[in-house]
Amino acid sequence: MPMPPEDRELSPHTGWTRAHWEHAADRLLLAVRPHASPRGGRIDLPGPRPSWSGARSDGLEGFARTFLLAALRVAGARGEDPHGHLDRYAAGLAAGTAAPGADHDPDAWPPMAGTRQAIVESASIALALRLTRPWLWDRLDDRTRHRVADWLLPALGPSPVDNNWWLFGLTVAGFLQDAGVETDRAAATAARSLARIEDWYLGGGWYSDGANRAFDHYNSWALHLYPVLHAHLAGDRVLLDRYGPRLRAHLDDHTRLFDANGAPVPYGRSLIYRFAAAAAPWLGTLTGHTPLTPGATRRLASGSLRYFLDRGATDDRGLLTLGWHGPHPPLVQPYSGPGSPYWAAKGFLGLLLPPDHPAWTAPEEPLPAERADTVRPFGPTGLLVQTTAADGLVRLHNHGSNHVGGGADGDDPGYARFAYATRTGPTAAPAPADNHFALLRPDGTATDRGPAEPLPGGPDRALSAHRPLPGVRVVSATLAHGRAELRAHLVLDAPEGTPVRQTGWAVSEGPGAPVSQLHPVHGYDPGTAALPSGTTLQGPAPTRTPAVHGTTRGPASLFVALASLTGEPGPAPAAALADVRITDGPTLHVTWRDGAASRLALPGPAAPPTP
Repeated sequence: MPMPPEDRELSPHTGWTRAHWEHAADRLLLAVRPHASPRGGRIDLPGPRPSWSGARSDGLEGFARTFLLAALRVAGARGEDPHGHLDRYAAGLAAGTAAPGADHDPDAWPPMAGTRQAIVESASIALALRLTRPWLWDRLDDRTRHRVADWLLPALGPSPVDNNWWLFGLTVAGFLQDAGVETDRAAATAARSLARIEDWYLGGGWYSDGANRAFDHYNSWALHLYPVLHAHLAGDRVLLDRYGPRLRAHLDDHTRLFDANGAPVPYGRSLIYRFAAAAAPWLGTLTGHTPLTPGATRRLASGSLRYFLDRGATDDRGLLTLGWHGPHPPLVQPYSGPGSPYWAAKGFLGLLLPPDHPAWTAPEEPLPAERADTVRPFGPTGLLVQTTAADGLVRLHNHGSNHVGGGADGDDPGYARFAYATRTGPTAAPAPADNHFALLRPDGTATDRGPAEPLPGGPDRALSAHRPLPGVRVVSATLAHGRAELRAHLVLDAPEGTPVRQTGWAVSEGPGAPVSQLHPVHGYDPGTAALPSGTTLQGPAPTRTPAVHGTTRGPASLFVALASLTGEPGPAPAAALADVRITDGPTLHVTWRDGAASRLALPGPAAPPTP
């Protein structure tokens, strides 16, 4: 299947049009066909290992997630299906539900009651059925419809996981309501699911994914996607009036996470879903709740899809791999298996827009990161985005997102770093952590950050505190301006003479690599080391991470450094980015290279926590 020719008049940034999206969807779907079970009930994709749910569940996952991609492809074409995608999935529905859990049947799906992952996949199946109802569900025989409905019904129960999983029941309920199956029970599930996530809405367009201050891409590809899409498909104006403005507010932040090269910032978990990050921007355009113009929406989404496909997201068989560009095992959570990357199907949501919609016909327009330098806090999250128009690079400073902190396995690199960016890191153990401030133990090992306690920030800064050791508190701040970052840490009540280390951005060498800089300003020893830090999700080239070192003195020790990550050629050294004067408090008085001035006061010792 030859790729359609580029159209640089309509799409000056990416060259891609709707035809390229349809072509990409078809190629992904055709590539999985050789891995279907005998009657198509499962798609058993090859991979380095099964997920923790086992091979049968992984085969269901391969079916469900590619079925959603097929549904978006065919529903977007108003039922036209020249490759016969839906016929294959219709056969698979019949085969998979004929005898769920039967060991002798290579097509059998796992029963919902015995496999929690089946609840996740039920949402993709239900959404695909809802989108394609006139061309698939309504044409199934009664026996198959009854079996599929019976398999889906357990998803209407309470979620076994107290986070975005509640929305899988919502999605199944929406389809069953449309299909006239157990409508009262489905309505109750929908109401219960939406009520649960309401507890986690913190304002400003941001949900926590559960009660643990987890902020990541699940905000866009789950917590906003499912309620808004459900409201849209149901034609429920009351729900859309509630959740649509939240989506718009979120997109005002989320769309700033995309680099000029198309990459979203890799932070959080499940990054193998890649261009699913474009689903929410498409949904905003589909429902009219977006800050972007139609041309900017397509530029973002096409840039993201092309970014990954041009950098080896699929292998030589055309299958999506477990990684970011190519395979990268440190990125993969134990719950992910060979079919997991196909949640990226959500990124094809734009195909639901008709071909004559302005999102497909308007010329592409620049992304927020291409238009102006920006430093912007993300509502209640403790996240601070920093973008530079000269190179289109995006950095995300983290002073408030948690998921897994401390414990036997240490920090989660997707949540515990002080900063993330579109063209670097994060590093993975046993390599030194990038963008990390640590106390060093006698054996030279670094302390974890653990959970971050967000502190009041401002329009150009973010602050937090953490406790790396019992009795020790560190108050940290990031102040950003242009490409410059001032990183300050006030270490309280550490033993005298405790060594500390601040690391910067991990980068590889060679053409196209960004430049990472780190300069000691106060409290650190002179000079900057370069630590070998292994490979990252950016590719197989080894990286090096700059580091500065110091030692605590007294009950309150201040450490300040200037850092920079830039794609500009021949950048000025970090030492030239700002002049910093420190007065009691401590208070930092910063004069940036362009003459602008900032003042940063770090909060001192806090009262002990209440028992």
